[in-house]
Amino acid sequence: MIENPNEVVTKALVRSVRVPGLDKPVALITLDNGFDHKKPNSFGPAGLRSLDEAITAAIEADPAFIAVTGKPYIFCVGADITGMPLLSSREQAVELGELGHRVFARLKNSEIPTFAFVNGAALGGGLEVALHCHYRTVSTGAAALGLPEVAIGLIPGWGGSQLLPNLIGIAGAAQVILQNPLTQKVLRPKQAKEMGVADALFQAADFLEDSLAWAAGVVKGEIAVERPEIDRDMWDGVLWFAKNQLDEKLHGAVPSANKALELLALAKEASFEDGTAAETEALADLIMGDEARASLYAFDLVQRRAKRPVGVPDAKLARKVTKVGIVGAGLMASQLALLFLRRLQVPVVLTDLDQARVDKGVAYVNEQIDKLVGKRRMDAGTAAKLRGLISGSVDRSVFADADFVIEAVFENLELKKQIWAEFEKIVKPEAILATNTSSLSLTEMAADLEHPERVVGFHFFNPVAVLPLLEIIKGEKTDDATVATAFAVGKELKKSSVLVKDAPAFVVNRVLTRFTSEVFKAIDAGTPLDVVNEAFDPMGLPMRPIALLQLVGPAVAYHVGETLHTAFPDRFVDSPNLKKIVDAGLPLLVDDEINAEVVKLLDAGDAPLTADEVRARALAALAEEIRIMLDEGVVAEAQDIDLCMILGAGYPFHLGGITPYLDRSGIAEQVTGKRFLPDGLANVRRA
Repeated sequence: MIENPNEVVTKALVRSVRVPGLDKPVALITLDNGFDHKKPNSFGPAGLRSLDEAITAAIEADPAFIAVTGKPYIFCVGADITGMPLLSSREQAVELGELGHRVFARLKNSEIPTFAFVNGAALGGGLEVALHCHYRTVSTGAAALGLPEVAIGLIPGWGGSQLLPNLIGIAGAAQVILQNPLTQKVLRPKQAKEMGVADALFQAADFLEDSLAWAAGVVKGEIAVERPEIDRDMWDGVLWFAKNQLDEKLHGAVPSANKALELLALAKEASFEDGTAAETEALADLIMGDEARASLYAFDLVQRRAKRPVGVPDAKLARKVTKVGIVGAGLMASQLALLFLRRLQVPVVLTDLDQARVDKGVAYVNEQIDKLVGKRRMDAGTAAKLRGLISGSVDRSVFADADFVIEAVFENLELKKQIWAEFEKIVKPEAILATNTSSLSLTEMAADLEHPERVVGFHFFNPVAVLPLLEIIKGEKTDDATVATAFAVGKELKKSSVLVKDAPAFVVNRVLTRFTSEVFKAIDAGTPLDVVNEAFDPMGLPMRPIALLQLVGPAVAYHVGETLHTAFPDRFVDSPNLKKIVDAGLPLLVDDEINAEVVKLLDAGDAPLTADEVRARALAALAEEIRIMLDEGVVAEAQDIDLCMILGAGYPFHLGGITPYLDRSGIAEQVTGKRFLPDGLANVRRA
């Protein structure tokens, strides 16, 4: 019998409830792990057995109906994935799948009507247990509903792949099971009702009372629940289209997506028993695969490590920030102003070379506030408050009482040194001086200051409002109070912060630039652009190299490359072809195809590489660079590099960031002589 020694058991508690108009009481099963909403309900082996016992007790009570609901704000967020890395055999994985199927099927097969009162977040196995019930209500306060398993290398393994398409149709099911997880989206309550996932939608305030009354109406025959007939003629066409989209985006690199497609196809004609048996086999295959283990590792990084960054000084050292100053009023500076304004809700002041630029920056912030109000993402009162807190001036004296000053000007070391020399004389002695530099040395930037200990790197990723990573860089003389304040501010900004040593290009840009450097070595050698561009398709990266270069901007990539070439000329090339692309100013892609005019610019060598050679050399270079970064102490551990690549560069979960892939492919050991991570941490244990 499988067990998870670390399981926080979600108990299923049964109570008898009297509902007006019913002769018999109702059996209400409440899922509750004994903690508040910050530790959601989930199903591990013990939790499933508790639900099994609760269903038995409910049936024995012979109620008018059985209903399942959750604790405040949470219905259930699915399987307890913390136990999955502990599964050491395929037989254990099969047992877990079969246990969930057996318990949930009791609700589906019950002769007593069963209801799910989805009062809060319902994800994965949580939504699946609701789908097994005969009827479902959902609260307007439910934060999220969905089947996100594909995103973490799994599939809906407890009936979801078979029940959902036969409830709402194949198009909606493909959206919930494939499209939403791969685009990090979930269903909202209203959408769940409109799609047919839920039969009724009730306000959060009286949700349980309204659900009980509605259910009573259903069992008495006073309320008829009508569900549309499922269109099976379009089934194959929808899945054909979905497969083409997946192949175009992932190139077969994500086994869970392919398995989910197969299960959705099976759901068209298969019996529920055959379909769920196939689910169990698919789930077992995936749990015992490296991609799922890497995905679970990545999920843990994002959910746990990101919230508890390593090496951070005592939070008690952090200084209070009551006013923010931003040097610069361009697009990046204006985005930063909006972010600080929304999250900190303190006065924010912009400055630039002239009043016209300042006015443009302030106008941008106000326009974005108006858009948020128009989209109903901000109320009028908050908007009015924020408009009163944003200002701009060419008079630098307005920065005198700022506690936190951040510069977002052009990447030029001398310019930044000049700015800090000027502002150090204006701001108060304890004010933090933060730089958004993407590659320049913090220590050099602060070298001539009277108080270099208060200079800290605060490197955001563009677009600022979307990408969650914040690299916080500690210079040689940066003190603990400054670092603690930076992390406190990062937390208020709702960013995931990682402590980084002052080293050229820090983490994400250094890794990506080494990657780009190898790409251009191949191009300079004569490898056609389309070969280079498609070489990394088997990895399922979020973007091909040329699209990534266009997004970052060739000029920015070249500038960061110059910084790294100066620091490490033996590893980072100064590509003449990249320089030509920058000078020409032509778009790299036109209608998603490589620009023929760019191809004409290139001076091609006479030693072209194959796609496999391009990929092998680039991955070997990444392994070498990451090992050097860890040896230099740029970050504390390989996990921090993976976290940075996931949150700052969008590297996918199935790669685990990057080091799990380098480990499982054998490249890490071939190039550096050892693994980055312990065997079994982000892969199926080999020993």
